[in-house]
Amino acid sequence: MSDHTVGGHDDSHGTSHGHRTPRAEFYVYFALIFMVAIPFAAIAWVIALVRDRHLPVHGPLARAWREAGAITPAIFRP
Repeated sequence: MSDHTVGGHDDSHGTSHGHRTPRAEFYVYFALIFMVAIPFAAIAWVIALVRDRHLPVHGPLARAWREAGAITPAIFRP
């Protein structure tokens, strides 16, 4: 018999997790981070507009959404 308690592939405490559905807490944090990111994204959008003298491809809301989408999962990462 072999010992499967340490370091096995079926270890429930392993580093890889299956897909988990986001909870309400995730959406609350996402919304808060999104609301805080909007003014900063708007300022960055105006700076890019003045610097490059043409409209950026993505608007300030898309930029804020992307930032919130990157930051929020990092908070819930084990």
